[in-house]
Amino acid sequence: MGQSSSFTTIMVAVLLVMMFGSAYSGNFFNEFDLTWGDHRGKIFNGGNMLSLSLDRVSGSGFKSKKEYLFGRIDMQLKLVAGNSAGTVTTYYLSSQGATHDEIDFEFLGNETGKPYVLHTNVFAQGKGNREQQFYLWFDPTKNFHTYSIVWRPQHIIFLVDNLPIRVFNNAEKLGVPFPKNQPMMIYSSLWNADDWATRGGLVKTDWSKAPFTAYYRGFNAAACTVSSGCDPKFKTSLSDSELQTANELNAYGRRRLRWVQKYFMIYNYCSDLKRFPRGFPPECRRSRV
Repeated sequence: MGQSSSFTTIMVAVLLVMMFGSAYSGNFFNEFDLTWGDHRGKIFNGGNMLSLSLDRVSGSGFKSKKEYLFGRIDMQLKLVAGNSAGTVTTYYLSSQGATHDEIDFEFLGNETGKPYVLHTNVFAQGKGNREQQFYLWFDPTKNFHTYSIVWRPQHIIFLVDNLPIRVFNNAEKLGVPFPKNQPMMIYSSLWNADDWATRGGLVKTDWSKAPFTAYYRGFNAAACTVSSGCDPKFKTSLSDSELQTANELNAYGRRRLRWVQKYFMIYNYCSDLKRFPRGFPPECRRSRV
């Protein structure tokens, strides 16, 4: 990379920090509340680690203390090991109410030795049904991996270990709602969904393996927070080309996105002819990068 290109990247990064606030590694005591599951959720290691557990009685969950409107959210997860069939670990952004917005990561457990399914979805004004699913190219139970949501007025990008796996573009010009006005909190939960999670509910949870536990660390946010005076009508002034230069969708990122979608995508609502026999939703015309 030449000196001029390096300078441009640095300057764009500085602009992003000025716009979204400084990136930081958050302490779980300061940034999150354990919201349900009694003792099954734990914050430990000085606030640098969090765990959620599921047993026959209950799962558990947490949510952020702050609301966010645009930016990048990173979280490192190590998922339930062994026979995780029937369990679902979620990590998502969401507003409240019938017309809520939501950006989802959901990890659908599986039998020992078989891959997790990473389920993604986007809701806008209460409407979801925009699912894409992937197998991961690594074992997500052996080590921590970083799962990121980049939320901007132009697009939403899902990343795994900083590799983009999905882009949902703003298609408001085609009449498609896009999450842009409702601040969202960060949520996560671990719960039993053996009526549908693994092979459509064919494989049930093996409770002899309980408790099932997932671990979290490395929370980072470079985002506009409502508590610090974020304007709900906030818009980024950076162009698409500048955003791509900055990080996620440069030429290398687009190649990796195509690689993930070619070899690891197992479901895309934008190619489900049985579901949409009369034509795909309008945003599907813009789904390729």
